[in-house]
Amino acid sequence: MSTGANEGKNGLTYADAGVDIDAGNALVERIKPAAKRTARSGTMSGLGGFGALFDLKAAGYSDPILVAATDGVGTKLRIAIDTGNVDTIGIDLVAMCVNDLVCQGAEPLFFLDYFATGKLELDPATRIINGIAEGCAQSGCALIGGETAEMPGMYHKGDFDLAGFAVGAMERGSDLPAGVVAGDVLLGLGSNGVHSNGYSFVRKVVELSGLGWDADCPFAKGSLGAALLAPTRLYVMQALAAVRAGGVHALAHITGGGLTENLPRVLPEGLGATIDLDSWQLPGVFRWLAETANMAEPELLKTFNCGIGMICVVAAERADDLAALLAGAGETVTRIGTVTEGQGVAYTGALL
Repeated sequence: MSTGANEGKNGLTYADAGVDIDAGNALVERIKPAAKRTARSGTMSGLGGFGALFDLKAAGYSDPILVAATDGVGTKLRIAIDTGNVDTIGIDLVAMCVNDLVCQGAEPLFFLDYFATGKLELDPATRIINGIAEGCAQSGCALIGGETAEMPGMYHKGDFDLAGFAVGAMERGSDLPAGVVAGDVLLGLGSNGVHSNGYSFVRKVVELSGLGWDADCPFAKGSLGAALLAPTRLYVMQALAAVRAGGVHALAHITGGGLTENLPRVLPEGLGATIDLDSWQLPGVFRWLAETANMAEPELLKTFNCGIGMICVVAAERADDLAALLAGAGETVTRIGTVTEGQGVAYTGALL
């Protein structure tokens, strides 16, 4: 038997250092039903293993090419944290990844999340991950794994960070963009507000306005914070249906860089585009941001989506049919312009 200065004292535990392994295990148990709800063909295992398995053959692929994407939701998290409204930020996380995947012509297959915080609080963490599962369910993507990191000293109380990782597949030879030519029609799909880009600017404008997150929204019903947390629209199922119908040459997800910088990413060298700004109405949130910050129109167009969250570049003879298909799938579809000879994006008309 040993005796000495430590007799009768308990040794230091990991919980004493601020990390609660039991809370992490409890979270996994809480979110298992949400993950199970996202199961799809190809899903092989539940949560809890050292890795997550997925069967491409069972998902229906014979000669697949894999496509991967990773993203976060930026400082939109700050609004979610400050308002306590964390239920839909997970949808943003999924959307930022899977909307990119579909632009390559890929079907999103599975998703993994990384959730980091200083102190794991079960209720908000469960709400966040339930939002991730909802985004996965809406895009036909299985939530098959992730990582919850409790890191005391790295995050202030209540703060957290999110990252997402999506993997999709396509049959060899079906990747996009492909076949873009001058004369192709640009079909713009309506956005659901600011989505998940430009929030450092948004927060600066809100500060400039003197309004709090709980103030009446100047451009919509409800509070300003709730309006700015409107989740990023998921375009996956609708865009894939259009691709399978034939005639889609390219898809451009309008994220950071706005219309000005994202559309040229899917146009071959030597081709540009003309966009008619009179073809759709600028949503109220962007008008409020522009007027409050005294933004010039070119700055607005290269900062925000301005009401167009995805552009489908389609064969001219298929434009009407594809517009009808997308509208039938719930999209707000506008013929916003055409592909032209040249370079970059030229604008006619005015948004402001």
